[in-house]
Amino acid sequence: MWRISSGILLGFGLGSNDFSNIFGTSVSAGLIRYRTAVILCSTFLLLGAFLEGPKCLETVGKLAELSYSTAFACTLASAIVIGLLTYFALPASASQAIIGAIVGVGATAGATDYLKLLKIFTCWVLTPFGALLFSFLLYFLLSFAFDYILKSLYWRRTIILVGVLLAGCYGAYSFGANNVANVTGVYVGSGVLSPDTACIIGGLSMAAGVIGYGYRVMETVGKKIVPLDPFSALVAMLANAVVLHYFTQVGVPVSSSQAVVGAVVGVGLVKDYRTVSPRMIAMICAGWFFTPLSAGLLSFLLVRIL
Repeated sequence: MWRISSGILLGFGLGSNDFSNIFGTSVSAGLIRYRTAVILCSTFLLLGAFLEGPKCLETVGKLAELSYSTAFACTLASAIVIGLLTYFALPASASQAIIGAIVGVGATAGATDYLKLLKIFTCWVLTPFGALLFSFLLYFLLSFAFDYILKSLYWRRTIILVGVLLAGCYGAYSFGANNVANVTGVYVGSGVLSPDTACIIGGLSMAAGVIGYGYRVMETVGKKIVPLDPFSALVAMLANAVVLHYFTQVGVPVSSSQAVVGAVVGVGLVKDYRTVSPRMIAMICAGWFFTPLSAGLLSFLLVRIL
């Protein structure tokens, strides 16, 4: 069972990095206190992992033929990469890290299911663009409702606050359901853990990351891409949650970082495209390129060493 220690480490890094994708926009906009966001995110993350986490486990676990040791190497390589990106305050993709690591192991220790890999790549491409398009359209729809139906400023503020709380809880639930497979899916595929146990261990380790180290990436998502007002934060949060939940039903774990960045950029394009920071977008995209490549290379080396 020592082999799952690297998965727990990956879950901790994933929770601490991706917590900002769920509540970073609302905390940075001053709608929710940081402590409240931590409690809500960890609670609903666990709920999503327990209830819908198994839907994505097979996609990760059956991508390549893994032994106990190669599963350990995959999660260890992914945990190191996610930890480094979190240290530099960049939103990272655990989905890209673990898939890159599995492909790296598959190059030396077993066959890779390339048809399933193509499906995963397609969903990765669709994630940010889907979130961008959804947030773009949602901004117009909600703006119309607020301008022509809700005339009272009091009710507008109340609905935004309630909406942000609900969207954040929904986003945390979708995040737990979609991303727990990144943490422990390889252990199910290699026969180390049962699906239920994998969801419990993965969910708890992600929740621990939210509680222990969740603040560092929050400012990057909430402020440095596009300055967000409360209404924009609500739109970005809801778009992120819907996209993650959709791909959970498809059975493919995707990047909540890609989803929230796409959603935030979509809001920025509606308001004023000049408010979108090209430098920060370029840095984040570089991280997405670096993540699977470095995780794949590192897992390849770890298998050789072990």
